This record gives sequence, C-alpha cells and structure tokens, in this order.
Amino acid sequence: MSAPWSSLVARSLRSVWHPCTQMRRHESVPPIAITRAHGLWLHDSEGRRYLDAISSWWVNLFGHTNARINAALVEQLGQLEHAMLAGFTHEPVVALSEQLAALTGQALGHCFYASDGASAVEIALKMSVHAWRNGGQPDKNEFICIAGGYHGETVGALGVTDTPLFRSAYESLLRPAHVAASPDARQAAPGESAQEVAARALDDVERILQQRQGRIAALIVEPLVQCAAGMAMHDPAYIRGLRHLCDRYGAHLIADEIAVGCGRTGSFFACEQAGVWPDLLCLSKGISGGYLPLSLVMSSEAIYQAFYDDDVRRGFLHSHSYTGNPLACRAALATLAIFAEDAVLERNRAFAPVLAAALQPLAQDERVRHVRQRGMIWACDAVLEGSAAAAFSRRMAAEAAQREVLVRPIGTSLYLMPPYLLDEEQAHWLGRQLHAAFAATMEAL
Repeated sequence: MSAPWSSLVARSLRSVWHPCTQMRRHESVPPIAITRAHGLWLHDSEGRRYLDAISSWWVNLFGHTNARINAALVEQLGQLEHAMLAGFTHEPVVALSEQLAALTGQALGHCFYASDGASAVEIALKMSVHAWRNGGQPDKNEFICIAGGYHGETVGALGVTDTPLFRSAYESLLRPAHVAASPDARQAAPGESAQEVAARALDDVERILQQRQGRIAALIVEPLVQCAAGMAMHDPAYIRGLRHLCDRYGAHLIADEIAVGCGRTGSFFACEQAGVWPDLLCLSKGISGGYLPLSLVMSSEAIYQAFYDDDVRRGFLHSHSYTGNPLACRAALATLAIFAEDAVLERNRAFAPVLAAALQPLAQDERVRHVRQRGMIWACDAVLEGSAAAAFSRRMAAEAAQREVLVRPIGTSLYLMPPYLLDEEQAHWLGRQLHAAFAATMEAL
C-alpha cells in the first residue's frame, strides 16, 4: 500500500462515517480511494481501475465526466447556481418539468422537487394523505407496501420499506404499512408462470384493500424490479392489476421509479411496459446522470387540483432548501438530451441481448440459479446457504475488485446495472471477469 493511498484512507476512517457500512470492517478491508473517473472506469490512487458495473449505486447513466453533461454544467455555472423555488422560478426547472410531463403524454403533468429518493417517497406519501384530507376523507391515511420492497431510509420512507436490515433498529419510530405479498417471479411453483405469481400477489393486495376499505390512502411499488430485494423481477401484468385495484377501491398508486426509471428496464418509465400510469411517480438517481442530487415527484392533474385553493392550509406545505436547484436540473436536461440525440432506449433494447450473451458462461454455471434480466438490469443468485451465503456479498465484491470490476451483491444475488455506454467487447470482458470472480468466491466459500 503506497503512502499517499494509506494516508487518504486513514484520514477517511478518522473523519468520514460511510453509508451502509459497519465501520469496524474497514480496519481490515479499507475503502478504495478513488481519485478520478472517466467513461466506464473509476481510477484509484494506486493506479488501479474498476469498471463501474453498478453505475455507482445505479445513478451514472452515461459514464463519468461525460463531456456533454460537463459542458451544460459549466454553462449553467456562469448563469445561475441556485435560487429558492418558493416565490421564484427559472428556466432549467421549467424546461425539465415540461419535458418529463411530455414523456408521460401529460398523464403526470406536475413536478415537485427534492434532493434524494427517500425525500421523494415521503413527498408522495404526504401528497396522497393530504389530497384525501382536502377531499373530505381524512380517514384515508394508511399505506400498502410490497414484501421485500425498499423505498428509502428516512423515517417516513422506512414505514413503507420491508427490509428488516434497514428498519428493525427503528421500529419504535415508524408508522408501519400493510405488507402485501411480493410478486417476485422466483417464487413460482413448478409449472407456474410469472403471470400466475403476479395474480396470487394481486389477490393479497385485494384482501388488504377489502379489509381496510376507506382507510388506504395509497399503495407504493417498485415497478418491474424490486432492486434492494435482490433484483426481484415481476411480470408487467402485476402493475396493470395494481392500477385496476387502486381504481376499484379508491386508493392512489405510487410508482417508486427511483432505481428502475430513466431507461433501466427498457422503457424510460418502467410503468410504460404495463400500459398504465400511476397517480404519483418518484424519480431520482439516474435523472441527473449521476452528477448532482436531484429527486422529484410527478403528479396527476387530479392530485394537483386537490391542493389548488385560496386557503394556504390546503396547499402542499413541504420544502427543501435546494428544491429545483438549477445546476441539478441542468444536468437532468443534458441527460434527457442524450436520450433523445443518441436514441438511447432503442440502443439499450438492442444491447440487452448482447449483455445476456456475454454473461452466458456465468449464467450456465451449475452454482447459479434464477438468471433474470429486465432491460439493462441483469441478475442471478448463487446457490449457497448458511454462513457461506452470509459471506458471499463481501467475498464476491473483493474478488471482482481484484479483476478490475466494481460490483456490490445483495445477499446471494449478483447483479449488473452498468452505464449505457458499455459496448460488446467490454461486455464480454466483463462477463469473463465476473465468472472468474464468481468461481474464486464459490471455491473459497
């Protein structure tokens, strides 16, 4: 370990409390000191490189230090870096809102901004309850979430998150939601299809809606892929069914597309593949291309109108200091421009089979099961149990890093969510490196 790297890591461990990390483990496995990045690659202070196969926690769509996003931000820096959005407005936030609304065909025509995904979820939950209250139905203040679902780690978002690792320590602070069965296609019985699994899960949602009729404000779901549940994928019929049930029982449908939006699943919005729109849709992560914190909630006209009144108490009184920050919005506009100019969605749909083919050696390994893919998200599960299963994530990440690949498995689920500029040659290189890392991990465990 060279002196500069050792010094930087030591300083980090003295002063930085890293997220989702047991800091004591860094005494034996120090964090990697990244000094620069370009395209698919992160570079550390020892001269090693790592292909960013998970887009730095699912945010980086078009590569690091992207020239077009860089240029847009430089231009914006010379015009306006920030202005409060209460009582003021500016071109980047207006243009971004217009373009996003157009992508929904105006089905979701109003955008409310925040900085991170958990905040967007809390905004959507508050909007739903407040809209029902403004409509004379204050008893509609309960939520349904999906087993294994993840929506953030603030107190409100944890209330609709069904991931014990994140929420168990804070149960006393939470207002729990009703948890409906997951539509995870991995649960299929022999001979059962993904659509049949979805149908069973919908029956459980309807059971809750019937039991709590007149009390449910909204149901929140990650459309098509429950990411933190190990990339649990379900049939689009499930989202269509949720739309039907929410309409039938008078509940809002909230689509958390923070991770699965912005083209990850093959369409810009995952809900498009089900042919329906939610009442509220949350976006973050990739919307700014991985550059700056930005999140937003897109709202239907009906919910927007529920707040439109002379009485300030009926308004949506929620705010963040950096709401609609011009720099973040400009990064998002540059991101949308790349989608349009480079026909990104069409390219991704054509490239998804190439990615699958490159990963075939790993997919065919007898120690792998539940190989699955939705657009540019690919995943599989290692066949492990007990202490070996518990150790898989850390060991696999370390073996991959030794082979110049950044991955972060979830339990025994190994997944890829790479930036969209991965090409065929790089995909096959990635497939070989991952298979070698997987083999080494399984042999060690």
